[in-house]
Amino acid sequence: MVDIKEIQKKAEEKMEDSILFLDEELARIRAGKANPKILDGVKVPYYGSLTPLSNVASINTPDAKTLLITPWEKPMLKEIERAIINSSVGITPENNGEVIRLGIPPLTEERRRTLAKQAKQEAENAKISVRNARRDAIEALKKSIKDGVSEDVEKDAEADMQKTHDRYIKKVDEILAAKEKEIMTV
Repeated sequence: MVDIKEIQKKAEEKMEDSILFLDEELARIRAGKANPKILDGVKVPYYGSLTPLSNVASINTPDAKTLLITPWEKPMLKEIERAIINSSVGITPENNGEVIRLGIPPLTEERRRTLAKQAKQEAENAKISVRNARRDAIEALKKSIKDGVSEDVEKDAEADMQKTHDRYIKKVDEILAAKEKEIMTV
């Protein structure tokens, strides 16, 4: 016999993963403030393989408009600088021979709107993922009727799945609203 709780649990785990992924993606969108997460996508050649920047240097924020990158090995300065220039970060690094400084420029109104649109797209992707998890769970529940689950139990489980879906969609909306507010705040 099919375990309805197991189906619901798997669907909720997928929805939770969607929320976590959304958090990560929105953290990479820079909102005018220095945030070490904007460098998460930067890979540096390190002993023959591409390594995330955070694995070869410490990244600090001495103030709201500056990122300070201190490599653990001095020869890595040039490699890190080159990797940042070649990345999609869009900030020119300043190398003083000891550390690399990234000055976060203030955002223009047009750039803020573009970033808000990008955040909306990420939120929409998360909503689609949540809906897909719900759809898969409901399909599994409908199939469970053939395995001997009563229709009443299946309908109740479907209603619970919808409530869970609504809760996660609301979370996505709240996360998006907070990010939009952060982006649009001058």
